[in-house]
Amino acid sequence: MKKIEAIVRPFKVDEVKEALAEIGVEGMTTVEVKGHGRQKGHTEVYRGSEYTVDLVPKVMVIVVVAESLLEKATAAIIKAAKTDKIGDGKLFISTIDEVIRIRTSESGADAI
Repeated sequence: MKKIEAIVRPFKVDEVKEALAEIGVEGMTTVEVKGHGRQKGHTEVYRGSEYTVDLVPKVMVIVVVAESLLEKATAAIIKAAKTDKIGDGKLFISTIDEVIRIRTSESGADAI
């Protein structure tokens, strides 16, 4: 099993969710996050005053998939989240040793 943590633009979350549903990914978790990468934030003007936004709002989408779905899931996320502009986000992929569903005590792939 693999865990995909995708940092995406907030307005792309629905597209990512739909793309994952189309390939059979049934569950996901989202977390509102703030951060910066190479773009280091940006400046904005509010009521005539210029200020710097150091931490840019993003959404982290977290899914756990079987290894057989990993390639399709990453491709679906990239296609749905991509705008071809700086700040599109990142994918982090890690190995999950075990999953246990609390309600039924199912484990492994049955618990995803």
